[in-house]
Amino acid sequence: MGFPELMGYFVMAGYRRLLWRNDMLEDLVLKNRSYRRFHEDVAVDVATLRELIDLARLSASARNMQPLRYILCSDRDTNAEIFSTLAWAGYLKDWPGPMEGERPAAYIVVLADTTNAIHAYIGVDHGLAMQNILLGAVERGLGGCIIGSIQRDRLRKILAIPESYEILEVLALGKPKETVVVDPVNPDGDIKYWRDAGGVHHVPKRSLDDLIIAELR
Repeated sequence: MGFPELMGYFVMAGYRRLLWRNDMLEDLVLKNRSYRRFHEDVAVDVATLRELIDLARLSASARNMQPLRYILCSDRDTNAEIFSTLAWAGYLKDWPGPMEGERPAAYIVVLADTTNAIHAYIGVDHGLAMQNILLGAVERGLGGCIIGSIQRDRLRKILAIPESYEILEVLALGKPKETVVVDPVNPDGDIKYWRDAGGVHHVPKRSLDDLIIAELR
């Protein structure tokens, strides 16, 4: 194989690796759904939660203030107490949340250190951090759900969270016990997620063309 052929081989090999990496990222994003039912008996240990927080640690931070703090929990009894403070799936009016055996195996409570934050920027930070956490979870065969409907005063008391920390969100984590699929939004524009008779969770997503207002070339 001459030099031109050798260079061509390496270029094509690099191109194939790039395509594979792009496909892998797209697959990871597609698998990163909001899972609400889990194999509760499949433990998620604190070491794994620490790995996920390390991904969050590397996220961009407005003005690099890094105000986010986390409480990690994989203890069954404490999990039950955290679960009691959460509300699940607002669009599924007749579903009160996962039953015993399908509840999260672990939680990450996302906090903001209000002594080290400009409040207007916190939402940017924790959105980026939680996406990194969830992508890392999917890569490890796990899944999660970001929950914002929280009885915050109760949760603060249960976990003895100091008042200087604002409770932002709770991430529920575990091995998914449900199938979540992405559907196109119906012509009527309804974006509410729903479950079919087989328990498959459907999430309508707007089309790419619906999202792009203009293409300037």
